[in-house]
Amino acid sequence: MSDYVWPYVQLLPAVSGTMWGVTAGGVGLALAITVYRCLNRPGPARRHPVHRLRQGIELDDGVYQSPLVTDPFSEECYLPDVHTLYEGFQRGLRISRNGKCLGKRGGAEGHYQWLTYAEVFDRVKDFGSGLLELGLCPRQGTFLGIYSLSRIEWTLTEQAVNAYSMVVVPLYDSLGRGATSFIINQAELETVVCDSENRAMSLVRNAKKTPSLKRLIMMDALSERLVVEGRAVGVDIKSFSYVEDLGRSHPREPVPPKPEDLATICYTSGTTGDPKGVMLSHFNIAANVDFITKFDFFGFRVTPDDVHMSYLPLPHMFERCMQFMMFTNGGQIGFYQGDIKRLTDDIAELKPTIFATVPRLLNRLYDKILSASKTNRFKSLIFNLALRAKLAEINRHIVRNDSLWDRLVFGKVQSILGGRLKCIITGSAPISPLVLNFLRCVFGCQVLEGYGQTETTAPIALHIPDDCDTDYIGGPTPCHYVKLTDVPDMGYFVSEKKGEICVKGPDVFSGYYKSPEKTAEVFDEEGWLLTGDIGQWRENGALKIIDRKKHIMKLSQGEYISPERIESVYTRCPFVGQIYVHGNSLKAYPVAIVVPDPEEIGSWAERQAIEASLEDLCLKKVVKETILSDMLSQGCSGGLLSYEQVRNIYLEPRAFSVENGLLTPTFKNKRPLLAKSYAEKLRELYDEAEA
Repeated sequence: MSDYVWPYVQLLPAVSGTMWGVTAGGVGLALAITVYRCLNRPGPARRHPVHRLRQGIELDDGVYQSPLVTDPFSEECYLPDVHTLYEGFQRGLRISRNGKCLGKRGGAEGHYQWLTYAEVFDRVKDFGSGLLELGLCPRQGTFLGIYSLSRIEWTLTEQAVNAYSMVVVPLYDSLGRGATSFIINQAELETVVCDSENRAMSLVRNAKKTPSLKRLIMMDALSERLVVEGRAVGVDIKSFSYVEDLGRSHPREPVPPKPEDLATICYTSGTTGDPKGVMLSHFNIAANVDFITKFDFFGFRVTPDDVHMSYLPLPHMFERCMQFMMFTNGGQIGFYQGDIKRLTDDIAELKPTIFATVPRLLNRLYDKILSASKTNRFKSLIFNLALRAKLAEINRHIVRNDSLWDRLVFGKVQSILGGRLKCIITGSAPISPLVLNFLRCVFGCQVLEGYGQTETTAPIALHIPDDCDTDYIGGPTPCHYVKLTDVPDMGYFVSEKKGEICVKGPDVFSGYYKSPEKTAEVFDEEGWLLTGDIGQWRENGALKIIDRKKHIMKLSQGEYISPERIESVYTRCPFVGQIYVHGNSLKAYPVAIVVPDPEEIGSWAERQAIEASLEDLCLKKVVKETILSDMLSQGCSGGLLSYEQVRNIYLEPRAFSVENGLLTPTFKNKRPLLAKSYAEKLRELYDEAEA
C-alpha cells in the first residue's frame, strides 16, 4: 500500500468512532428535543364562540353589538328557564344533584365545610318564612337591608329575599355612618340583617337619626348589652338562628318574583355627595349573566365541579353576578374568613377554579412573584427563560398550565391560588397589559378583563379567552348595543372611532331610587345610558377604554388631563403602593400624594444601608427624589406627555383605605375627600415646585 495512503487508513477507526459519537450525540439531542416537544405540546384549543378578529359588528347607524345575536333584547341571549334570581338558584339545585353549594372554613384543621344545595334551600325557606312571621310582607314594597362582610348568611338572606319577592338593599361595610343613615332613611328600611356587634351597635346608637329602623337580625351571637341598648331606642334585636327556627315552625311556601320585579337597590359608593340607589330588576341581572352560561363565554362550560372564591364585597354587583352565575350552573361558592390578610391561606385551602378579583390584588401578586424570582441570579435566569417561552405561546393565543415550564418553574407559584384555576376575572379598574400577560404565563389560566358599571349590572364588554391581545377590553356582550358619541371639548369624535361610551340593553337599570333628576342626567333623549367613559373601536370590533369624561381637569395652559389615567401609569412603579394625582386649573402641571410600597422601599433602604421606619423614610429627601425619578421614568415609558408628568410629590406613610374614608368600597380613590384631606400639603407641593 502506498505510503501516501497508509496514514489515512490508520485514521479510519478514529474517524469512524468520532463520526459514531457525533451521530449518537445527534440522535440523543434529537430524541431529547422530541421528548421535550411531546411533553410540551399544547393540546387542542377549544374554539370560543366569538372570533378574536370579529368581536363586534357595526350596524348601519354606528351602533355595535355582539356577533352572537341579532337582537340583544330577544330571547336568543338567555337561558329559557332563568329570568329571575330565584329561577337561577332552582336551576342549580336541579343540575347539581344536591352537590356542594356554600362553604366556609371551620373545624380543628380549618378545612372547608359545605352546605348542599338542598340544605341551603331549606335554610332559605326557613329564614324567609321567619321574616314573614316577624311581619314582613312577601311583596315588592318590602325592603330588607344587609350590613355585613361577605359570608354565608349574607347569601342566605339574599336568596330568602328573592324567594319571597322582597328587595335587597345592601349597606356597604365601610361607607361611613352618614352614608349608612342616608340609605336607611331614603329606602325607609325597617329591618337590617347585620353580622357583628360593632356594626349593630353603630346602628343602634345612631337610631335617632334613622326613625324607620325597627329591627336588627344578628348573624353573630347576641350580647345582653346590645339587646338592652336596642330596646332603649325602640330597635328590636333577634338572632339569625331565632328567625330560622321561627320559620321552621311556621313554614310558608315561596312567592317567586316576576322578571320585571325589582331585585335590589344597589347604592353606588359615590365619590361625591350622597350615594345613588341603582334600581336593578331580576331580569336586569339574569340578562347580564345568562349569556356566559349559554355561550360558554369563559372558554369552558361552568359545571357543578367548579369552585368560586367569594371575598369581594357582596354589595358590589361584580361579586353578586359571579355568585348568580355559580348558582345557575350548580357550582360551589367558598367564602373567605373575613380577614383579607388571610385570603391567600383561604384560597390555598379552597383551591378555586374561578377567581373574581380586582387589579389591586393582581398587581400585588405580580410584584411579589417578580420580586421572589430575583433572589439569586440562577433563579432569575431560569424564571426569565420560562417566562419568555410561555410569552411566546401567549403571542400565539395559547394559554395553558401543562407545559414543562409549568411543571419545573411555575407549579409552586400556581399553588398560591390553589393550583386548579381555569379563569381569573378582573374588573372595577384598569389593569396593566404587562401584568395581564405575566399572570397568564405564571398561572397558566385565562385572565379576563371586563368593563362595566353598576348601572349596567356588570360587564358591558368582556375579554374573550382566545384573544391575548391586551390593547383593548373586548367586544360588546350579547345583551348590549354600544355606541360612541362626540366629546368635542376633549377632542374625541365618532368619525375617528372615539367618543363617550353609550349603552342600551335589557340589563341597564331603570333609574336611581327617588332621584329622577340624577336619572335624567345619565340618559339621553333616546334612552341611551351615558357612561362617562371614553372609548375607541378597534378594527376587530373590540372596545378600548382610553379616557374618562369625569374627573377631567384643565390646566392653566389649556391642556386637559385625566388624573385617573396618569395614576394608572404611575402605579406600575415598584415604589408606588397608592397614588392620588391632583391638578389645579391655575397651574401648568399636576402634583401627587404617594403612599410608598413598604416592602419595596424597605428593600431599597436596606441596600442603601439606611435604617429607618417607613414614617422616617418618607421624610428623607433622597427617598423622595428616588421615587419621583422612578415615576418620571415610568411616565415616559408609559406615554405621558410632559404636562401630564407630576412636578412634585408628597410621601404619605399611611395607606388610603375604606376605613379612613379615602377609598370607596371598590378601592377607588375618593377624589374630593383626598383633595380636602391633603389640601395644605397640595398647596405646599405647588409652592415648592415654583420656589
